[in-house]
Amino acid sequence: MKLLNGILTFFSKSMKGVRNCFFSIFLITISLQAQTKLPSFFGDNMVLQQKENVAFWGNDSPNSVITIITSWGSKAKVITDENGHWKTSVKTKKGSFVSETISVKGSSSILLKNVLIGEVWFCSGQSNMEMALRGFRKSKVLNAQKYIDIADKKTIRLFNTPRTASVLPSNDVNSEWQESNKESVKKFSAIGYIFAVELYKKLNVPIGIIEASWGGTRIESWIPKKDLLKYKGINFFDKLPKEENKQKKPSFLYNGMIHPFQNYTVKGVLWYQGESNRTQPNSYKDFMKDLIDAWRRQWKDDNLPFYFVQIAPFDYSKNKKGTSIRPNLIREAQLQIAQEINNTGVVVTTDAGDCNDIHPSKKEIVAKRLSNLALAKQYRFKNLSNRSAEFKSFKIKNDEIILKFKFFKNDKLISSKNVKGFSIAGADKIFYPANIEFRKNGKQVILSSKKVRKPVAVRYGFEACFESNLETKSGLPISVFRTDQWQP
Repeated sequence: MKLLNGILTFFSKSMKGVRNCFFSIFLITISLQAQTKLPSFFGDNMVLQQKENVAFWGNDSPNSVITIITSWGSKAKVITDENGHWKTSVKTKKGSFVSETISVKGSSSILLKNVLIGEVWFCSGQSNMEMALRGFRKSKVLNAQKYIDIADKKTIRLFNTPRTASVLPSNDVNSEWQESNKESVKKFSAIGYIFAVELYKKLNVPIGIIEASWGGTRIESWIPKKDLLKYKGINFFDKLPKEENKQKKPSFLYNGMIHPFQNYTVKGVLWYQGESNRTQPNSYKDFMKDLIDAWRRQWKDDNLPFYFVQIAPFDYSKNKKGTSIRPNLIREAQLQIAQEINNTGVVVTTDAGDCNDIHPSKKEIVAKRLSNLALAKQYRFKNLSNRSAEFKSFKIKNDEIILKFKFFKNDKLISSKNVKGFSIAGADKIFYPANIEFRKNGKQVILSSKKVRKPVAVRYGFEACFESNLETKSGLPISVFRTDQWQP
């Protein structure tokens, strides 16, 4: 009997210990769940878009009251849903250099410090957007040191999204805002940073730049799955592959690097991508439209400014996967998108490439052209050349083709010696270099060739690697174009 009582006593004590253990785990679990959490981009040193109701969201325990109090006087209160999610907005003031704080109180408290209010832009794409100010392997950024030397600007803030592929849409990224300094800018997108510097000089308010880019990626990687389901031949994956090319899988980068930002309030988007789609360019225009629509839908803004860069000249014929002139179909599609979709714009780069380097050094030119687009369109600055002249129409007269262009800001073509790029063809579809004559004070171009007696079509820049030498009054090059729809 004593033995039995002893066993029962031991068992009772053991069960009590187990219950206490489980109860402790339960309390720890509840405690962890009860902590107020924010995505990483709501953090110290961040920049919020000025004069807007900026989005704020996070997690806490279900049915918790979340109170947001800002140092500039705006407040918000919201209750978490049954899953612990909450979302609200906070009114921001006019941009200033005053360091602000934001208190977020729920089950626990968070204090965000050194917050600035100004202008926020989001930049994305593949390697030419990702290419940091310090360069990329053997590729260098022209005038990089000039920008590194002036990089100690606490009023410019940088958020660099790490490369992340995900099968399902993610809600956070692992990064933080950094003040601009000599070390932080070296590792940040050269185009993104120089764009920020140009805006800062003109607007005189804090600038925040969010970068989310990954080299070697196709546009399909940056588009939500639901927008790609209508296309045939796209293979979707239910798990992350182990191979290095997981970043090229459809929707994976949208899920991991774009969706987390949801509708974090930004002024606009900068995009530089297209090289990886060059071998299959026919659907690029449709993909580009889908991407713009999807991102505008995510940011809940049908007119979200979207400015992109035409892929720069490079001799893809040196690459086994490259083709001689197909990349020009990507450039053609990019120009057409800018012409057809509201609140978009394209930077033409026929003078800013390098036939021997797919990562050209002239990032400063590209960034300044992007900034001029933004300053003219979003901030109403006048007298800024921000749009290249565009082919408008042509007519055939005898053995000549007469080209007309659409000009902006009193632009015009300037006759220069040995202008490259223009070619004409007859019904045989064989193109020959054209003789060029400028008329009507640079508003008209006359093309002819002794080898083409009855010309029917014109192409400009449709070469393996075309580097423009055609001068314009604005200094902006014109895009490659063609009047035919023949298979290149």
